[in-house]
Amino acid sequence: MKTLLKKPESNARTTPRLSDAARSPNAIGGRSAGAAGEIQLPWLRVCAALVLAGAFVWCYWPTFGSLVDAWLNVPDYSHGFLVVPLAVYFAWARRSRMPAFSPHIQLGGLILIAVSVAMRIFGASIHWEAFDGWSMVPWIAGTVWMLAGWRVLGWSLPSIVFLVFMVPAPYRIERWLSYPLQTVATQASCWILQVLGQPAFPEGNTILFGDYHLEVAEACCGLRIFIGIVALGYAFVVLVRSSWWLRCVVLLSVLPVALASNVTRIVATALLYQYVSGETAQKFAHDAAGWLTIPLAAILFLAVSLYFGSLIRQVEVADVRTILRRQKA
Repeated sequence: MKTLLKKPESNARTTPRLSDAARSPNAIGGRSAGAAGEIQLPWLRVCAALVLAGAFVWCYWPTFGSLVDAWLNVPDYSHGFLVVPLAVYFAWARRSRMPAFSPHIQLGGLILIAVSVAMRIFGASIHWEAFDGWSMVPWIAGTVWMLAGWRVLGWSLPSIVFLVFMVPAPYRIERWLSYPLQTVATQASCWILQVLGQPAFPEGNTILFGDYHLEVAEACCGLRIFIGIVALGYAFVVLVRSSWWLRCVVLLSVLPVALASNVTRIVATALLYQYVSGETAQKFAHDAAGWLTIPLAAILFLAVSLYFGSLIRQVEVADVRTILRRQKA
């Protein structure tokens, strides 16, 4: 009886298969045409970046001069010099989550650049210089989208949006914010002083405190503190890794924290008038108080985060089979 043995098919062909890059007719020296295209693309990206940067500087050079002048001469916006370094730090602190650049230039970024141009035209038509500064944000966002892709834009958006804090608010908005802050700060400060047994009575935006008249002026109403605390809360949300609802709680607490910090400053100044001297109180109100309220606000933000974070515990959900496998292992 004969037995037929079939030769395995795996031994039928022993010729190694060439890769697609080696079989390509455009392969020269082991480099394919696709690789050559990838080498040429960064040069196009660099040229586009130079053109956009040159246009940005040419368009916004007068705006830069106005911003620096406001930072130097308006105390409420002296923090403007710190905005750009902090925005860069936000990006550096989140560098581990940075996605890869897009392999191609994305023309969708031109939409945001067009929005920037429209904002400047609209601001000029209503005579609001703040729109010149605000329009830099969509321009920069459009540039990042165009050169790096929309994923990188989403990653860098917290740093880009933070640049809004370097632009002085229009006078109408300042007036709209200043008056309520004055009124609330005056009433709350008088109430706390009365609780402490001090003879304090509100009269408009002035606190009648014994022989002293403490005026809660517009310059001291807390607008500078309010803007600084808003920026601090924004930085907390960007840098601290927490759940989305806890970040929303921190953002909602910005106004109470700002009011509490400003009222603390006013009450401390009144007590210094009463128990130390008027000269010491004035120095504290105009010099030290502005620097102490920001750390106080940071402590309050931390307290809010810890308190609300302790209310809800994160529980790990696991399958019973998974638990049994871990116990056996």
